[in-house]
Amino acid sequence: MNILLTGASRGIGAAAYDLLRSTGHNVVGHSTRGGGELIAGDLSDPEAPRRIWEAAVNRLGRIDALVNNAGIYEGVADDASDEEWQAAWSRTLAVNLTSAAGLCRLAVHHFQSNGGGRIVNVASRAAFRGDSPQHWHYAASKAAMVGMTKTIARGYAADGVLAFAVAPGFTVSEMTEEYLAGRGGAAIIADIPLGRVTSTAEVAEAIRWLATEAPAASTGSVIDLNGASYVR
Repeated sequence: MNILLTGASRGIGAAAYDLLRSTGHNVVGHSTRGGGELIAGDLSDPEAPRRIWEAAVNRLGRIDALVNNAGIYEGVADDASDEEWQAAWSRTLAVNLTSAAGLCRLAVHHFQSNGGGRIVNVASRAAFRGDSPQHWHYAASKAAMVGMTKTIARGYAADGVLAFAVAPGFTVSEMTEEYLAGRGGAAIIADIPLGRVTSTAEVAEAIRWLATEAPAASTGSVIDLNGASYVR
């Protein structure tokens, strides 16, 4: 399969990029700065989704699956200035939601013309249980991503367009290892019945399965990967 994956330079995205390539798929990855084989694109720029999509189509010829993984997790205090608050909301929604929506729209049109395709959106446990007082906007963006995924699944299944989401909880990555090793890690682990946080490899495997193998009848579904720290 030919796959476009955003946010492929680190964490979940890097794990998914490596796994998909190692299992025989042609993958075009994206990161903000690009580099190597990755397409560059700042997803806070409203024109970036189309540029990224067109670059991927030019490289692959046809795209069979889109994985929207790129996202940011930047806190803002609830007592911040109005200007700071609005800027944080605008940036988080642009990167986490609006850019993903733009790519989904381009993918849907492409898939309708090419016999179908798959979309996998990387949401978060926060979509269902919320997040910290500094991350209203993050939780809102991920909840909206789930709603968007289900809307696409319902609206375009007859065209062979399948849409899924994954909702990881706290995940081990190079960005979180230091925090987990400190005092904050104990509180996180205590909240997870499994007794450990999710690995990027586990999330990558769920992404791989949804993007390439999941039954068509499962379109619209969301896979939780949080060690039972939130069960719905």
